[in-house]
Amino acid sequence: MNSEVLNTLYIQTQGVYLRLEGDTLRIEHEDVTLRNVPLHHLGGLALFGNVLVSPYLLHRCAQDGLEVTWFSESGRFQGRLAGPVSGNVLLRQAQYRALDNPSSSLYLAQRFVEGKLKNARLVLQRAVRERGETEALALALYEHEAALRQLPQARSLDEVRGLEGGAASAYFAAFGDLLLSGEFRFDGRNKRPPRDPVNALLSFVYALLTTQCTAALEGVGLDPQAGFLHALRPGRHALALDLLEEFRAWWADRLALSLLNRKQLAPEHFEVRPGGAVLLNEEGRKAVIVAFQTRRLETVQHPLFKEPVPVGLLPHIQARLLARYLRGDLPQYLPFVGR
Repeated sequence: MNSEVLNTLYIQTQGVYLRLEGDTLRIEHEDVTLRNVPLHHLGGLALFGNVLVSPYLLHRCAQDGLEVTWFSESGRFQGRLAGPVSGNVLLRQAQYRALDNPSSSLYLAQRFVEGKLKNARLVLQRAVRERGETEALALALYEHEAALRQLPQARSLDEVRGLEGGAASAYFAAFGDLLLSGEFRFDGRNKRPPRDPVNALLSFVYALLTTQCTAALEGVGLDPQAGFLHALRPGRHALALDLLEEFRAWWADRLALSLLNRKQLAPEHFEVRPGGAVLLNEEGRKAVIVAFQTRRLETVQHPLFKEPVPVGLLPHIQARLLARYLRGDLPQYLPFVGR
């Protein structure tokens, strides 16, 4: 599957060969031409997995300032090629300036939380439609609606974090009502380490998704450690955690619920470690990773584009939109909100 989004060509079809023909990039697979793309239409290439590129095309990309970024098939960042003049230093400079500007930091924190609240609300609304309203679900929906109303008036990062935290508390208080299988219980969020199977699953899927967000930010040249909503700490990918908030409920939580409610995971997929930590065992991790990669390949409608895009490209799209906002090319940053 290959997609052109925001002037970047994303190549995900394994075994394809990219070569240069005049001023055109030709995509071939087993001697069959899949597509021809004029180079002047492109701002960069993002290559996933086993994708071959001719030396002449690489030279031309470097000469024309077209950035080429490599990722593993699963989406982990591998490396980047840029020509003699690269905008990455200017982009990171803009990122650090925004980080040092209280109003810019507040604005971006509000946008990330807005995306989280709206997507969590979708998950809750869907549960009410399908299973009926419970007291916990009604309270969680009320808290999310209230937080969304108050978010634009927040005047500090602490206020934004407080609104996010209050809504998250209500969300996880209702999360147990989303479980259909009687084999699992959920009595609240716990981590470091997780102490029950549901929390172990959530933590594992969040970790997988954080890796995707980190790779997406690195792919466009942003510093994944310099975030706006999450506090800066050595070794902490704060910006990746910021971006994760947009996808936490819509992608990670829904995937976890699907695995549990469809009984694709059972109690035997988990193990208890000394000290009470609960973790997925090898078979459980494999099942989750297969489901996660399957979800990455599914297509959805992004609010800003006419054509459907693969779910796995959503963090890359949002990272690129964020980069454009920081550069001043976009007047505002719009978080991803699913359907």
